[in-house]
Amino acid sequence: MRSYNPDLTPPWKKQAPVPEVPAERDLVVEEVTTGFCGAVIRCEAGTVTLEDRFGKHRVFPLEPRGFLLEGKAVTLVRPPAAAPSRPARTASGSIAVPGARARVARAGRIYVEGRHDAELVERVWGDDLRIEGVVVEYLEGVDDLPEIVDAFGPGPDARLGVLVDHLVPGSKEARIAARVTSPHVLVVGHPYIDVWEAVKPSSVGIPAWPAVPRGQDWKTGVCRALGWPADNTGAAWRHILSKVHSYKDLEPALLGRVEELIDFVTAP
Repeated sequence: MRSYNPDLTPPWKKQAPVPEVPAERDLVVEEVTTGFCGAVIRCEAGTVTLEDRFGKHRVFPLEPRGFLLEGKAVTLVRPPAAAPSRPARTASGSIAVPGARARVARAGRIYVEGRHDAELVERVWGDDLRIEGVVVEYLEGVDDLPEIVDAFGPGPDARLGVLVDHLVPGSKEARIAARVTSPHVLVVGHPYIDVWEAVKPSSVGIPAWPAVPRGQDWKTGVCRALGWPADNTGAAWRHILSKVHSYKDLEPALLGRVEELIDFVTAP
């Protein structure tokens, strides 16, 4: 009768499957035919290189059932290639700079109308602005914008960018902005009555921003229409702001204008 090595499987019997193990670096295995035991130091297409405890290297093919791991047969396979890591991004979508320190503030500034505008800009562009050294300040309205610009004293090394709410043809804001003529000042705006509207309704969880009749305080009217406490617009804003996580939560009409201002103030 023909005999077989107890470590071999008779040819008429199907070999039991063995686990496939990635040949990760430093994995210790034993090659079954030679008994060479060592740690994986390299795995290439079709081969694996082992190093024993004396520093000797041997190259073996990646054969099925070709190695023992903790005394059990395994099939070594090439580890999957690591997926290229995507660079981290800031809330504005810019590539983040790990460990970057805030730059000393520039002479140039960006002015926005109110505190809510400033908080929204900080929420999305804060990391970018600190790296660029750009300070954002709020004005509590733009009625006195020409005088504020004159007091700032803009120049080639101290550019001023201004973001205005409801800057549409024929509006009071448009007439005020037209009085600012310095080449070192850029006044841009969005079409919304208030910066709240620049947050996408879907991000806030509402179907749309309500229409508020003329002559009625817009924020109060919005709160009433949405069933929010009308006497606490501050709480309403904190709720809205908490829903803003990145530029994806803002309307393009605001995104483009803020990016334009940052580029203008930081231009060489």
